Amino acid sequence: MLQEFIKRATPASLYAPTATLGALKERNANPAFAAASKKEYTLDYYLRGALSGGICCGFTHGAVTPVDVVKTRMQLDPSKYGGMVSGFSKVIAEEGAGALLTGLGPTAVGYFIQGWFKFGGVEYFKINAAQSMTEREAWNNRNTIYLGSAAVAEFIADVFLCPLEATRIRLVSNPTYAPSTLSAMAKMASEEGIISGFYSGFGPILAKQVPYTMAKFAVQGRAAEAIYESMGKSPKECTSSENVSVSLSSGVVAGVVAAIISHPADTLLSKVNKAGAGGTGSIMTRLGRIAAETGVVKLCTQGLAARCVMIGTLTAGQFGIFDSVMEALGASKFHFHNPDADH
Repeated sequence: MLQEFIKRATPASLYAPTATLGALKERNANPAFAAASKKEYTLDYYLRGALSGGICCGFTHGAVTPVDVVKTRMQLDPSKYGGMVSGFSKVIAEEGAGALLTGLGPTAVGYFIQGWFKFGGVEYFKINAAQSMTEREAWNNRNTIYLGSAAVAEFIADVFLCPLEATRIRLVSNPTYAPSTLSAMAKMASEEGIISGFYSGFGPILAKQVPYTMAKFAVQGRAAEAIYESMGKSPKECTSSENVSVSLSSGVVAGVVAAIISHPADTLLSKVNKAGAGGTGSIMTRLGRIAAETGVVKLCTQGLAARCVMIGTLTAGQFGIFDSVMEALGASKFHFHNPDADH
C-alpha cells in the first residue's frame, strides 16, 4: 500500500513515459487542479512551503521550550517533578529561571529542519498524489493521501531531527553536561559514537513522530473541512483572518489527538536518551527494559496533561503561522475540492 502511494505521489515523469494527450487534458480539466496546469505547484511553491514549515516549527517549538523542559523532567524523574506547576517552581528554585530555556538551541534548529522537510514534504507528496487521480478519487481518498504524505515526509524529517533531539534531551536531563549545543554534540559523538549517541532514540522518535504527524495532518484537514462547512464557505471565499482562525481552531483539535496517540513513544524517547537508561545492550533491549520498568500506564500518562497543553498550543500555532507565512510569500495553499460542492 505504501509503495503504491509513493508511486502515486511521485511525478509520473520519474517512473513512466510521457503522459498521453488525453490524460493531460483530463487532469487539466479537473477544476481542483486547474491551477497546477498553470504551474502554480512548481519547485518554487514547494520551497515556499518548506520555508513556511521550518519557520512555524522552529518558532513554536522554541517558544514552548520551558514547558518541554518541565515535561521532560516529569518523564525522567516523576518522584521529584510531580506536576506542571510544582515542576516549574522546583526548576526555578533550584536552577534559576534560565534553566527553563535549557536546550533552546537544538530545539529551534532541529525543529526548523524538521519543519522544512515535514511541511514541505507533505505538500509535495499530497499534491502529487492528488494530481495522479481524478478530482473525485482525490476527494474520496483524501484521508489516505493525508496519512501517506505525512508518514513519508515525517520519516525523512526525523533522520535530520534525531541528533538534535538527542542533544536536547541530554542537556535537559543533565544541564551541566556541556555549555552549548555544539559542544554537547561533540562530546556525545566522542564518548558514544554517532549511532549510539545520536540515533539511540531513532526507533522511539519514529514511533512518536510518524503517528503524531499522521494524526496531526489528517485530523486538522478534516476538522478544517468541518469548520468551513459550518461556515458555509470555501477557503477561497474566506478572508485571511478567517482562514487563520480555522487553522488555529482545527490545529488545537489535531494537536490534542496527536499528543495522546504519540505520548507513550515520547516518554520512551525521553528516557532512552538519558545517560545510562536501560543499561547496556542493543537499543531494542534498552527500550524493552525501560518499558518494563516504567509500566504501560505510566508510559501513557506521565506528563500527558502537560504534553496535551504544549502540543495543542504548538500545533495550532504551527498551522496558523504556516498559512500566514505562505500567504506572505504569495503562495496559495492547496486544498482538496469536493466535486459535489456548490462552490
